[in-house]
Amino acid sequence: MTHRPISQAEVNGFFDDLHAWALARSVPASTTAYGQHPDQVVDLYGAEGRDGTLVLVLHGGFWRAGFTRRNTVALAVALAEAGWAAANVEYRRLGPGEYRPLLDDVRRARERVGSFERIVAVGHSAGAQLALWLAAERAVDAAVALGGVCDLGAAAADGLGGNAVIEFLGGSAVEVPNAYREADPAARVPLGARQVIVHGVDDDRVPVDHARRYVELALAAGDDCRLVEVDGDHFAPIDPRSTAWPAVLAVVASLALDQVEATTS
Repeated sequence: MTHRPISQAEVNGFFDDLHAWALARSVPASTTAYGQHPDQVVDLYGAEGRDGTLVLVLHGGFWRAGFTRRNTVALAVALAEAGWAAANVEYRRLGPGEYRPLLDDVRRARERVGSFERIVAVGHSAGAQLALWLAAERAVDAAVALGGVCDLGAAAADGLGGNAVIEFLGGSAVEVPNAYREADPAARVPLGARQVIVHGVDDDRVPVDHARRYVELALAAGDDCRLVEVDGDHFAPIDPRSTAWPAVLAVVASLALDQVEATTS
């Protein structure tokens, strides 16, 4: 079945409704700065956390300034309601080619959230690249990609997000090869951390074939990586009201449990 692409107006309406749903839950959060810029902040929900696990939430938006952590408040709230500590990260988006400050920000945000027994990074869309990058840097114990841009080279070749990768990194893989070697999860496999790629089969922003190819690449490199395909579009995995949400919760729980077993065995 062919599904009609979602318009930007529909996307904006979706995020407005999703944010309103999150605010209605009245889950308290505390905001902590990790730098001087207004975007260098983290909102922490559920300070204790189940099994000593923190879920580090990284929003998407193709690394562009028009998209913020507002879009993942519902994700963080729902994780907190499920018993996890969740940190919803904001980061600077400074324009074309300024990928290094953005990577530095998510690393600093991860360091700022404090000490937890385990940290699972969960990123949506472009935020999935950041989650996987943290895994490659050994800064988190596991990573979850939700509708993720996991292979920057492939995404650049296909022009995803209006050539968002080329904008983010400042050029093509031929023009700025070092940027791709540093920032592209697909160029850094094996990452050495568990990864789960959750992807909507009707995703029209990042087609599911991108997820399938990344998982094949990671497995071939020796990584512990699996794909969970869910019903829905690009935004279903971050919507706690969707039929995809139970699968997302199960993935987070499985990664946290695996880490508990690893540290107690």
